[in-house]
Amino acid sequence: MKRILRVVAATLALITPVFAQAQFETQAKFAILMDEESGTVIFQKDADLPMEPASMAKLMTIAVVFNEVRAGRVKMTDEFFVSEHAWRTGGATSGGSTMFADLNSKISVENLVRSVIIQSGNDAAIVLAEGIAGSEGSFAAMMNELAQDIGLTDSHFTNPTGLPDPNMHVTARDLADLARYLIREYPDYYHYFSEPEMEWNGITQPNRNSLVEMGIGVDGLKTGHTEAAGYGSVISTDEGGRRLIGVVHGLTSMAQRTEEGRKLITWGSRAFERVSAYTDGAVVAHANVYGGTSGSVALVGDGEIALYLPRGSRKCLSASVSYTGPLMPPVMQGDQVAELRVFCDDQLVQVAPLYAAETVEEGGITRKAADALKQLALGWM
Repeated sequence: MKRILRVVAATLALITPVFAQAQFETQAKFAILMDEESGTVIFQKDADLPMEPASMAKLMTIAVVFNEVRAGRVKMTDEFFVSEHAWRTGGATSGGSTMFADLNSKISVENLVRSVIIQSGNDAAIVLAEGIAGSEGSFAAMMNELAQDIGLTDSHFTNPTGLPDPNMHVTARDLADLARYLIREYPDYYHYFSEPEMEWNGITQPNRNSLVEMGIGVDGLKTGHTEAAGYGSVISTDEGGRRLIGVVHGLTSMAQRTEEGRKLITWGSRAFERVSAYTDGAVVAHANVYGGTSGSVALVGDGEIALYLPRGSRKCLSASVSYTGPLMPPVMQGDQVAELRVFCDDQLVQVAPLYAAETVEEGGITRKAADALKQLALGWM
């Protein structure tokens, strides 16, 4: 590893992680490509500008539903009533994407979830909102509350469908972070996103994400379109040995959306090579500890640390260990206390969490006094 990376322990300011914008171009107005494990951004284009989410807002609807199921307030076997509002606003007569739910019928939460994900059913999304919160407005409040909890700081939701509303907006970065939340928090439900089709009321509809059936490893997540916003999609794949999340939006046709999404996710999967940087248990660096039984603690990864590096770029690499220090005891074995930040020509290309390899308890008065003198005389790195 020492032949590949120069590792320096330091406390670093936050650096916006972007790599090699010139190596990839897209016709999408907004785009982002993110490493799911670390959250490192590999590519972005106007990823923090507000945009209309269209049906990609339904990812937040699904997140709220899954959150309610996990909390035990809703079961997937529960059945919700199809109101006239849901039937008229999101049903067959509305002209939008629909489940073709029958007025005054009852549908299980699981089938409503499948419809929202696979068919992008507006009626299904409204039925879920009314069944959980009583109205679309109350459900939108739940969407915004969960968005804040997740950290989607630049998004605001006003309905569960994504139907046009001037007060509703998201960013490409927030949509990628939302997809990352769904993948990480609800792995048992992720299979719904890759189902090829769904039948309801004798009508079979294919998954609206055409990349799912293209055979390139895409297994989610959601498309969207309105006349004003254009065509967009949130996509993910684990091809190439790691999971990537991509967002493209503001495109002019379904065909262009498919092609730009394919290009982005394929580039991300193939333009990087996997390098085994540190074996399981290998010490990456040490972090200073103030007033502990030891003056430092060894830092290790969670198992092997593998880096995904731009092909042909090993000579450009350097790395830093970032932590807010000195650490204060007790530092418990297994605590995440630092990050390994890998750079290529000063561009941050990957972040890997680092953990305390052992426990450092609070030290005695002599150790604290010695550390205080050290801090006064030398400062802490």
